[in-house]
Amino acid sequence: SPVAFPQKYDKQGAYVRHWLPQLARLPAKYIYEPWKAPIAVQKEAGCIIGVDYPKPIVDHQVVSKENMGKMAEAYAAHKAG
Repeated sequence: SPVAFPQKYDKQGAYVRHWLPQLARLPAKYIYEPWKAPIAVQKEAGCIIGVDYPKPIVDHQVVSKENMGKMAEAYAAHKAG
């Protein structure tokens, strides 16, 4: 997942803070999912989601499940011949 992997290997978000300076002042808790930060936290960090940084295009959990289902169907169809 685009969130789980970096949370495991870069807990403080150094990479994100370096390459996305608009997110640099967010607490580590929200660095990989800034849209989950309460508005007060966003204001304090100087980064309002939807204004200073875009809102998510998709809900990754939903789209990931849909994609896995489609991949399973394609695999089954291929296997069936």
